[in-house]
Amino acid sequence: MNSGLAFSWPTRVYWEDTDAGGVVYHAQYLAFLERARTEWMRAQGYGQELLRLNHDLVFAVRAMQIDFLRPARLDDALQVGVSLRECRRASAVFAQDVRRGDEVLLTATVRVAALDAAGFRPRPIPQPLLDGLKALEGR
Repeated sequence: MNSGLAFSWPTRVYWEDTDAGGVVYHAQYLAFLERARTEWMRAQGYGQELLRLNHDLVFAVRAMQIDFLRPARLDDALQVGVSLRECRRASAVFAQDVRRGDEVLLTATVRVAALDAAGFRPRPIPQPLLDGLKALEGR
């Protein structure tokens, strides 16, 4: 089953993702969200290594708002959704969710900042890349 968002990345809950009760530890959701955003970027032709090498650019999480709605459990098959909500000159905002089938377990809004890869200082997104990302807003 796909996420309700534009892009969906599958994952499964392993023992290492859970607490002693077999429930996904809250911090593990951050890894699920990060991996899905990385795969979304790769699917758009903007893999992280390519951005670093060709544009001296990395994205770093600046802020997150997460609503934990229901727990995921050991061995659950999950879909982690991603949609680019907004892209600005030096940042982007993603809508994300985690689902088990049709059931929404978590929703998140994630703001990432554009940084130069060498010094991790804020920088604008190069114009051709910005144009490409802006074309993906809402998709």
